[in-house]
Amino acid sequence: MRIAVGSDHAGFRLKEFVKEHLATRGHAVTDFGAQGEESVDYPDFAKLVGEGVAGGQFDAGVLICSNGVGMSIAANKVPGIRAALCHDTFDARRSREHNNANVVCLGGWCTGQGVAVDILDAYLSAKFQGGRHQRRVDKIAALEAERERSSSRRVEPSTSS
Repeated sequence: MRIAVGSDHAGFRLKEFVKEHLATRGHAVTDFGAQGEESVDYPDFAKLVGEGVAGGQFDAGVLICSNGVGMSIAANKVPGIRAALCHDTFDARRSREHNNANVVCLGGWCTGQGVAVDILDAYLSAKFQGGRHQRRVDKIAALEAERERSSSRRVEPSTSS
């Protein structure tokens, strides 16, 4: 599997460990940064990884910041991305099986290495179940398309006189 990884400074150490783990599992890993623990902005890396996954260059993405929340918010702004913040293997499996998540987010300051690899193994081995879940993922895509259409026209709030 082709996997894009990225982190900010707070997720750097866990990202380095995760890259090694994924490579030993036979995955092709591309690192979009950060390259160290000097302060950087997580949305920059969420954008790079998200665009690579949404564009089809990668099969999945892994993003890591201090607690995973910022990365998941930022990644979900990239059209075509369904990023899931996962704290355990149940979250990881369900994010793929039910939501067809294509990016998993982790917290570098709150997820230990052992838990992180368990989460990633569960996430990467799970398969989207389709069926009723496809209908729901389609509705998410429709919301995204509606947002893109509406962003091209400005909506003014109504005022009462």
